[in-house]
Amino acid sequence: MKSGRKAIFGNIQMNDEDDIARTPAARAQRDTPAEAGILVLCTANVCRSAMAAPLLARRLAALGVTTPVRSAGMIRRGDPPHPEVVSVMASYGIETGSHRSHVASAADVAPATLVLAMSRENLRYAVTAAPGAWPRTFTLKELIRRGERIGPRPPGEPFARWLSRAHEGRERVSLLGDSAEDDVADPAGGPLRAYAETARLLERLVTRLAELGWAHAGPGR
Repeated sequence: MKSGRKAIFGNIQMNDEDDIARTPAARAQRDTPAEAGILVLCTANVCRSAMAAPLLARRLAALGVTTPVRSAGMIRRGDPPHPEVVSVMASYGIETGSHRSHVASAADVAPATLVLAMSRENLRYAVTAAPGAWPRTFTLKELIRRGERIGPRPPGEPFARWLSRAHEGRERVSLLGDSAEDDVADPAGGPLRAYAETARLLERLVTRLAELGWAHAGPGR
């Protein structure tokens, strides 16, 4: 249903999901099938999500979890990651030079088992694109905070059920504006050490998320 409300995301003004669907990148992608799995979302998909997604994928693979992990952004399609990202991720043994940015559309967000946003702004973009994804869309920091509150997923519990428990009591209004409590700061344009610090933070965060959501869940996870 059209709400008619204007949403401001960065330097993009959109009339909810209709305007997102009309952006050139979204038009090009909306008929491309997207798979279920984890979608990591930031603004341009050349920095935070380009680091967080492979870090999370590697952590899950170490646990024997085969869930696919993808990344996307809100603006600009086909851009390479920042050179600083390539350099920093190489120190983790991860090659990111071949990565190219992707603009998330409703077709990317809707089927995702989990959408992990790097900031509240990115979360709002995802939920505007696919309103039904709200119960499965969190900032990375928010999901860890809520996961610690409900405890690690126990053996035998489906991931969707654990996520549903983490979602209980959430209110959309609490995710308005910006907050260091929920946002991973964007190092874009900063010195190399800022990218390295962001990578270290993301590594800690995805490690904790993997412990909460998968490490204790047992076979099949």
